Amino acid sequence: MNRRFLRHSIAFLAFGTAAQAQPAVPNPFGPGEAWGRLPAGRSWGSTSAIYPHRDEHGRFTGRIWVAERCAGSNCRNSELDPVLLFEPDGTLIRSFGSGMFIWPHGIHADHEGNLWVADAVHTDCKTGGEDGRGHQVHKFSPDGELLLSLGTAGVPGESETAFSCPSDVVVARNGDIFVGDGHNHGHGGNNRIVKFRSEGTFIESWGTAGSGSGQFSGIHALAVDSQDRLFVGDRANQRIQIFSTDGTHLATWTQFGSPSGIFIDEDDTLYVADSDSGFDPDRSGQPRNPGFARGIYIGDARTGVVRAFIPDPRPDLSRVTSGAEGVAFSGGSVFGAQVGGSRGVLRYPGPE
Repeated sequence: MNRRFLRHSIAFLAFGTAAQAQPAVPNPFGPGEAWGRLPAGRSWGSTSAIYPHRDEHGRFTGRIWVAERCAGSNCRNSELDPVLLFEPDGTLIRSFGSGMFIWPHGIHADHEGNLWVADAVHTDCKTGGEDGRGHQVHKFSPDGELLLSLGTAGVPGESETAFSCPSDVVVARNGDIFVGDGHNHGHGGNNRIVKFRSEGTFIESWGTAGSGSGQFSGIHALAVDSQDRLFVGDRANQRIQIFSTDGTHLATWTQFGSPSGIFIDEDDTLYVADSDSGFDPDRSGQPRNPGFARGIYIGDARTGVVRAFIPDPRPDLSRVTSGAEGVAFSGGSVFGAQVGGSRGVLRYPGPE
């Protein structure tokens, strides 16, 4: 992608309160095109997890990891592999994870090339998983070998050893692990960040339900920038909260909509997928997060300036969620993991 364009494009401007108004920033990307070829006879399921592959030195390779929900809305009764690795052109390289997940939700490739996947269960997070699955975060080698599991398989909780629907995971450069715990319908889950050492030893947790600084309502995405600041997608509060790695609150940003997915690249460009704004929950004509459009917001992780916006291809106010929940950037293109329908991943090509 043309980095100069993003550096010099116009800054974020306030825009009107009409539902689904588009931000007054440019869209330098082409239309979304279907990406990622699955084996014959297999279709995409609901997809929210996407992340660029890293090699053992922490460098992005151009390959793309995706976790999808076994050609449906979950993996409960499926023998399909939900974790997929693709070449940049969308050719499938390998897959794994059959029988391990109920509802794969968040994904992250760490600086040693390992892959982490969160299993959020999807149903009421106070209930157990099924068949020893759910309420966990798993670490894999690039070849699919299970290296570590956090949480207690199939058992919900709010302790050092138990999660309730963990939504996402991210690993800092020093190896510290952060888990966003509490994806739950109605956002009444744990609403906490849980921190572990690289080998899985619990360090601390912070956060409660609420709208104040350091409180959360529906943690949905995590990312770490070059300064090792932790970005938390506090979706139902329609904001990103930024913390130091010891849990100190540093900033709150509302200019990126309702964050379902967050990705920060090596240049500290921030990509935020908003699949939630604009939905009218009670058909009253009052949309969720009025004045913000669904789509992918692109800006500066250092300053918070929004520089570009890719509109959601299906901004239907009647849909609870649509478009991309997961987002990644690789090889000059933005990739959106589509949670609605069976559209899998859309690739938005950048300017030449």
